[in-house]
Amino acid sequence: MKGKGVKERITIGVDTGGTFTDLVFKAGEKWGIYKLLSTPHNPALAVLAGLEEVAGEEIKSIIHGSTVATNALLERRGAKTALITNRGMEDILEIGRQNRPLLYALTWQPSPPLVSEELRVGIKGRVLPEGKVLEEIEEEEVVKVGQELLEKGVESVAVSLLFSFAHPQHELAVGRILEGMGIPVSLSHQILSEFREYERTSTTVINAYVLPIMKNYISHIQSHLGSNDIMRIMQSNGGSISATKAAQEPVRTILSGPAGGAVGGLEVARAAGFEKVITFDMGGTSTDVSLMDGKLAMTTEARVAGFPVKVPMIEIHTVGAGGGSIAYIDRGGSLRVGPRSAGADPGPICYGKGQEITVTDAHLMLGRLVPQHFLGGRMKLARGRLEEPFREMATSTGMSEVELAEGILSVANATMERAIRVISVERGFDPGEFVLVSFGGAGGLHAAFLARALNIPRILVPRDPGTLSALGMLLADIVKDYSVTVMVDTTIPGWQEKTQGALTSLKKQALRDMEDEGVSREEIVLEPALDMRYKGQSFEITVPLTKDPLKEFHRAHKRLYGYSSPERPTEMVNVRLRARGIPPKPQLAPIKEGNSTPPQEAHIDTVRSIFQGVEEEVPVFSREKLLANNLLEGPALVVEYSATLVIPPFARGQVDHLGNIILEVEG
Repeated sequence: MKGKGVKERITIGVDTGGTFTDLVFKAGEKWGIYKLLSTPHNPALAVLAGLEEVAGEEIKSIIHGSTVATNALLERRGAKTALITNRGMEDILEIGRQNRPLLYALTWQPSPPLVSEELRVGIKGRVLPEGKVLEEIEEEEVVKVGQELLEKGVESVAVSLLFSFAHPQHELAVGRILEGMGIPVSLSHQILSEFREYERTSTTVINAYVLPIMKNYISHIQSHLGSNDIMRIMQSNGGSISATKAAQEPVRTILSGPAGGAVGGLEVARAAGFEKVITFDMGGTSTDVSLMDGKLAMTTEARVAGFPVKVPMIEIHTVGAGGGSIAYIDRGGSLRVGPRSAGADPGPICYGKGQEITVTDAHLMLGRLVPQHFLGGRMKLARGRLEEPFREMATSTGMSEVELAEGILSVANATMERAIRVISVERGFDPGEFVLVSFGGAGGLHAAFLARALNIPRILVPRDPGTLSALGMLLADIVKDYSVTVMVDTTIPGWQEKTQGALTSLKKQALRDMEDEGVSREEIVLEPALDMRYKGQSFEITVPLTKDPLKEFHRAHKRLYGYSSPERPTEMVNVRLRARGIPPKPQLAPIKEGNSTPPQEAHIDTVRSIFQGVEEEVPVFSREKLLANNLLEGPALVVEYSATLVIPPFARGQVDHLGNIILEVEG
């Protein structure tokens, strides 16, 4: 497949997880997947090894979901960062919002800011809320500040000046001076052109904090690619951007891996005829869940590692429960699972190196994983290593080894059940009205038990569930989000013209940027929206910009809060624009049809598995050999290269025309 034509490229989605790095690729009409253990000390090594394995010297088009920025923030190992702001605003990161997440914890302390006090610098210059300059900046002062920061070993600088969204010239001047001195700079009006100084400053600081690390990571991968290869990076908003742009604004990639899973889950569900879905992505380290009522659920109020990140991202709730989550007995004698994980190295005990019992080990102990069929037979599980650790922990708790293993899974299930309740029941949604889309390497081991606990009647398990996040990256649009604060009273005549003026400016910027991303005009879709609120309220609701946005706002307010007040004055706070590039995407291929009885060659083994303390013989089916319309009565195991599906006695499955297994769960 040599040559320079676009059709000759191998399209590859790459997702780096805590335990495995997954690749999904399409060459011509051929689909393929590949999994390998992640390399936490340098994630690029696993990515490059995977690319070499699936594509070699072929011309590649890569879409990559990276955890580099996420991990740098969570582990607080980003660049040495400074903040330049207005005089008197140096402590905004320290002051924050004064919210107490743990109201009754008298000794609770907030996480220390990412920028230490001695690296938070205030300079002259002031702009009023409407954009009028009250005091100009002094370039000599900026030069002096830059020199002092260089002497302190600063590697990156965030610049966040008051009301820069209304008058960006001061930030641009500061950025020009610092970049001329060789200092990487993040400007707040470019990262988040909105009011609320704390959130805008926090988001800009996070961008600066992870920028050098992300830039080095991307450069390292690109240096090993061919001159005709293309690499794009998945964003937290469910769309991809060029690697160059991602290196400049890495804060937009903080949840890029989970975003790929949400996109993949929604697209696969739509293709199967479902619109209301709850995605359940359980990997080796964590579980990500998201509720989507016909479309991706977006938020601009996310917090990561305790810090607000106000760029648009898919609303995903994450808990520390995965296949590698470690089980232990706490000081009170209770069985606990996670959030600490064995990760890729040393991994679960049964992988051959680990010493602490994990969720994966509990499944193997109960016969719900088949050692000779794990990872397509490429990775053998060592069941013999489990006997002594399980015997020791079981003895210390007064349980049998089987009770301990089932207890570990019950505790993990309870954690994930609570996560799904947070995004559904606690927000007024009935889980029973949704389909649970289960994926990730460990999702199929738990999905039926969670669905039963939550009264979800139907589960969709896609083909190759362990690599669905990587597939989602191939199915994602090219997306860029824009916003600007305008703060317009809608009772004043002419407010629509001011809105349109701001929107026109955003549209021009969007079209330029999308063309830079290589998207043709006919592939671009622009989706305008407004942030609106009743006057006197502190928070806004985002509504689409239609012919009557006020009506949209009142309707949305009533849906969210149970009432609306059309007689009350409103104000329009922010203008938003989402630009989507919709290039040709790979299509999901149907599978061969059969009848209700699985073909004989699909039944590849019989094992002894334990459910609720009862051991019984359970058939093992090969996912690749199943046909559309096949029925699978529980209990049964379905094995494939990327995952294992457990169909317990209270569930049954049927294979649809796309190869998805649709499970129905008895109450």
